[in-house]
Order: sequence, then structure tokens, then C-alpha cells
Amino acid sequence: MNDLTVKSRPAPARLAAPAVQTDPRPMLRILGTEITLLEEIRVQAEADLGIRIAFDCRNFQATQRHAAGSPDAFDIYDQCFHNLDIVWYWRAVQAIDTARIAAWGEVSELTKEGTIRPSARVGRGDAPVTRLYVQADGSLGSRASRFISMLPTVHNFDAFAYDERAVDGHPERVTSWKALFDPAFHGRVALVDEPAIGIFDAVLAAEAAGLMRFADSGNLSVEEIDALIDLLLTMKADGHFAGFWQTVDDATAMMADRRMALGSMWSPSIAALKQRQVPVRQAVPVEGYRAWHGGLSLSARLEGRLLDVAYDYLNWWLSGWPGAVVARQGYYMSVPERIRPHLSAAEWDYWYGGMPAARDLPGPGGRPSITAGSLRSGGSYWDRAANIAVWNTTMDEHNYLVRRWVELVG
Repeated sequence: MNDLTVKSRPAPARLAAPAVQTDPRPMLRILGTEITLLEEIRVQAEADLGIRIAFDCRNFQATQRHAAGSPDAFDIYDQCFHNLDIVWYWRAVQAIDTARIAAWGEVSELTKEGTIRPSARVGRGDAPVTRLYVQADGSLGSRASRFISMLPTVHNFDAFAYDERAVDGHPERVTSWKALFDPAFHGRVALVDEPAIGIFDAVLAAEAAGLMRFADSGNLSVEEIDALIDLLLTMKADGHFAGFWQTVDDATAMMADRRMALGSMWSPSIAALKQRQVPVRQAVPVEGYRAWHGGLSLSARLEGRLLDVAYDYLNWWLSGWPGAVVARQGYYMSVPERIRPHLSAAEWDYWYGGMPAARDLPGPGGRPSITAGSLRSGGSYWDRAANIAVWNTTMDEHNYLVRRWVELVG
């Protein structure tokens, strides 16, 4: 609108009161990562709960730092158990009362007890059970109590992925983590640029290749960190690595344009690549998976009505529908039986049951992703959960690791 138009209008007889836009619905601020801060989730949660939700999406390290340093900036911390220690130490989050969680009794033994079945190994590193329960002295541990640090939600069992065209009739090359160091893939290997995650892909590869041995591969010493990073720096200088990725989109693009033939990769990238008809597959390493477990923590500042709303959101996450959304990205939920009614029989059989897809299945957004007859790598949820080598971990020497990691990826 120009000035002439404004001047041509007659002055109002009286000044009207300014319009006030109000929304009586409470607002929840969720701080987290791209794993679960999905627009589809936000929209449905707002509709189901009658609230407003604002997502603050950052990478793992930035999310953790922001939560610890700015505890007033969020209401719910949507992260992973291995990113919990610092925010708990700084009292940025408060204990969750499991008496207020309707489906607590249905949460999987994998989280509550450390293994999915008695014969399964717990896995080295930060198994969720080791920091799930709030102890009498306020510390976190595996002794069961009424109060927990984080509500267990999304989790998965990761391995490297590979372009089947690059294997070239040699499937034996991708049965072990040592494939990450295999000269056959020289120049086309990528690692995830997150020290508490990417380092363990390298640990598993170095051990499998017989290049290093660690006293505790879930908690490296300074000397072990130095030796491993020096090895990776030598490989990088020799041109072995195609790069280091930070986001799902980065990893997807690297494999789609064939810069990466093999490397760290998460389920959403695999789903996206399948939608593009890229022949990608997740490996099933004989050494076992690198596992991770996400969850929701309550801000220490929450109280009153907003605390009640936050508990509603926590319960909504275990209601079934959100778990079906993340299942189509290849993720699991801590309450499997709640998910089943929200998936078709064919989807349940493929994603959880480890059976061939009875028909084409949709991926994120509803587009076809899994073709009929496809079989998920590693079998059923229960088989995969029983084959964990190590959990994503914030090691005792994490700060030192980060400094060396920056040197590697810089």
C-alpha cells in the first residue's frame, strides 16, 4: 500500500483498541534432533492433545549443550540415553513418575532390564538400563525404582549400509564391520560425523580387522582414542574416506550420487534411497549391531498445568500411532504391541516380524518404499535386539574424544 492511498482515507472518528490474537492452548517446547522431530508427529500431537507444539531441532551435540546450558529454553528434552548424563548432572531435567505413565508396564525388557531375552548379551557402552532408574541418592542406575530419568521411546540397531552394486558378487565382503576398512571400497567409505556414534563404527571396524584391541570398547582410554584417531587420520590422508556426514539428507545424497558405496547410515536414509530405487542394504555384521535408544525427559522447570500437559505428551508417544510413523522409517518403539494395531498386517510382518513384504509397503510420507518380497536385514525385532555389540556412548574421556574427532573431520 502506498502513501497516497493511505492519505485518501478519512480519519477514523475514534481510535479502535488494538486487536489481540490469543490462543488459549498451552505450548510445549520440544528440544531434540531430526530423528523424532517430524512435522507429521507435531501436527498429529497438536490435534490429539489440543495443545501447541514448537520443535527446536538441532544436531546431537548442539541439543545436549543447549539443554544443559539453557534449561529454561525447553519443556521436553527429546534425545538419546547416551546424551543424558550431562543434562542430568546439571539438573536440567527432572525425574519422571512411572505411576503417571499408562503403558509403563508394557515397555520392553530391552530397556527395563538390558536384554530382550535372557540369553542375549547386554552390549557394551551406555545400555539404557544403566542410566534409566533414579536411585535414592539422585544418581542414575539399573536398580529398578518408581522414578526414571527418560521415558524410553524410539530405538534401533544400526550397522553400515552398502550399495549392492559395489559388492559386485562378493557378499562376504559386507558380513563384518571390517568392511569399513576394506581397500576394495577405497575412496567411497563415509562415517557419521558425531563422536559418540561414529567412533564406535570405527572401533568395531578396527577390532574386526585385527588392527586394534581395546580393554573396553565401550569406554576408550586417552591412549586408545589417540591410537584410533591416528589410524583414521592416516586412512583419511590416503584418501580412503569419501567424507563425514552430519544429517540424514547428507548421507542419502552421498549414496544416491554414488560418492559413498559403503558406510555409516541410518534407517531414514535407507528408506529414502529405496524410494529412489537405489539398491541399498543394511549389513548384518557378525560382530553385532551398534544400538541406540531415544527417549523423552522433562525439564526441571516444569510444574503445575504445563507439567500435566508434558505428561500427556509422554503418554501420547506410547499410544501406538507415533510408533507406526517411525516404524515406516525403520525404527522401533519401546511398546511393540501398542504399535501393531496402527500398522497393516503386512507392515507389522515386515518391520517387526522379519518376514518378506507381502506387498509393496509405504515409507515416510506414504510413498512406496519397500517392494513386495523384500526382506529386512537381520530378521525380526527380537532377533536384532538380541545381537547388540555396543551402544552409542558418551565415554569417560568424551571431551578429549571430541577434540580429537574435530581434528579428524576438520
